[in-house]
Formats: sequence, structure tokens, C-alpha cells
Amino acid sequence: MCSGRVDLKFVLKAFLNGCDGILIGGCRLNECNYVTHGNYHALNMVLLCKKIMEHIGLNPERLKIAFMSSADGVRYVEKVSELSNKVRELGPLGKNEGLDQNELKARLEEVVKLIPYIKLIKKEKLESRLENEEEYEGFFTNDEIEKLFSEVPSYYIDPHKCQACMICQRRCPAEAIIGGKNRIHVIDQEKCIKCGTCFEACPPRFGAVQKISGEPVPTPIPEEERTIARKSKKK
Repeated sequence: MCSGRVDLKFVLKAFLNGCDGILIGGCRLNECNYVTHGNYHALNMVLLCKKIMEHIGLNPERLKIAFMSSADGVRYVEKVSELSNKVRELGPLGKNEGLDQNELKARLEEVVKLIPYIKLIKKEKLESRLENEEEYEGFFTNDEIEKLFSEVPSYYIDPHKCQACMICQRRCPAEAIIGGKNRIHVIDQEKCIKCGTCFEACPPRFGAVQKISGEPVPTPIPEEERTIARKSKKK
């Protein structure tokens, strides 16, 4: 119903599934039927996605957004034709960019995995309303995107502080935390989406979850050493 519902993940997943070009159509700006004005959200998402595409080596011209009403049949045909001609010129996804399919897939999958983190860090900009097209070009910069990916944090549970309370495990949206009752929790770094939920959820009195940037995550303790021996209460 609204172009604002087109998530960054939808676009990247479409490319991951073999799309060579994507056109997003939205209502004309300032003519939204909803108070959310989701078409501005869609615009900001596309501007961000184009810069991400540049960062991973894809031609950003493969992604377009156009604003039109249901009566703009001619404009719709023009925009579809423009994208079709551009895709025909560029050829299959990755080929023109010099990326083999395995490398292309790996790069896209890595970005898809980081989408919750990206949306969290860029939340304020993604909710902005750009009134003039002159603002589009510099809204997201190459340096900004480079910094975004170079400063991706990791999260680690200190086994000496973990109390196996299971709060972080229950709240993890990616089910990336391994643990249970009386079991020291461990974050599966392959599943972790860098959202920071565990960091926020860990009770301050424990402070077990650590945010790590610029250095490797410590090796998790062996599974056989993860049981916490509780002292029984005296009657």
C-alpha cells in the first residue's frame, strides 16, 4: 500500500535473488494518503542503498525510484523504459562490475546480515524529509558509508560476569545467543546481526555483554566449561 513499506532488505534480497535492476514507484511527494509520508522514507532508503551498492562494487544505476500518481500512466511507462534500457546496457548483475557470482553473493549476504545495524545507526537520516532534489546527491556520502562498515561493532558475553539469567537470550531477535538455565551464554558471531539488543538488555549489575570495536572477539569458552555451579541455600 505504501512505498515506505519497501524495506532495504527487500531491495538487497531481490538483487541477491538475481534481479538486474529495480524500480520503486511511490506516490508524489507531499501527496501521501497517510500521516507517515512513507514515500520520503522510501526515498531515503534508496539514497542509502545506492551508496551501499557503490561500496560493494555494484552500479547504483540499477536502482531507481520514481514518484507518480495512479493517473500517470505515461510517466510510469517512461520510468520503466528508462530502467529497462539502463539494465540492458549494463547487462547481468555483477558482470559489468567485474564480480563473479560467488563474490557478489558473499558481498550482498554480508550487507543483508547488517541491515538491522545499518537501520539503527542511520535511523535519524532515514526518517528525514528531503524537500529539494539538490539535497539528494550529498545526503549520504562515500566516506560516511565507508565509516559505517569499518566501525561495525561485535558483542561478546564475558563468561566471568554472565549469570545465565537468559534475558539477553530471550530478547535476541536473531536467536544468536546460545545458553540456558545455569549455562553461561555465548553469542554465535555468524548469526549475530549487530543490533545491540543484548548489550541493552543485560542488567547493569551484571554488565556481562561487552561491545567490541576494532579488535577480534575473544574465543568463547569450551562448551564443557559453561555450566554455572550454584550454591544451595542453607535452610
